[in-house]
Amino acid sequence: MNAIAGGVASGAADLAILTGERAGKPYRKEIDIPALFLHGGQNDDIAVAGGDVIYVHRAPMFYVYGEVQRPGSYRVERGMTIRQALVAGGGPSARGTERSLRLWRGATGRQVEVRNPRLDEPVQADDVLHVGESLF
Repeated sequence: MNAIAGGVASGAADLAILTGERAGKPYRKEIDIPALFLHGGQNDDIAVAGGDVIYVHRAPMFYVYGEVQRPGSYRVERGMTIRQALVAGGGPSARGTERSLRLWRGATGRQVEVRNPRLDEPVQADDVLHVGESLF
């Protein structure tokens, strides 16, 4: 059904949610789309019935700005680290440095945390990375 609908958009998450009714009872199944193809996940290849709804949410994003080659918003990939996030933004510009990297991270209802991240820590949805200017 995803193929008939035009496929999963590039900004979509890797998880589809199928809801409907089976044998007169509500039915809900989360389907890991890449696992269908990469890991032989035929058990998750479910027949769609009339009245079913397939929902694919937008992918989680992170943001990079400051002294980077390509500032902007990017999709959080599975297992992505801060280092890989910087690479997605093209890396520091000639005037930028990783030493002045700052991370803004917050959640609904919490105060935003601002700190210098480790390059090997995982990226989370809505993280904002700022690469500062080198003084030398």
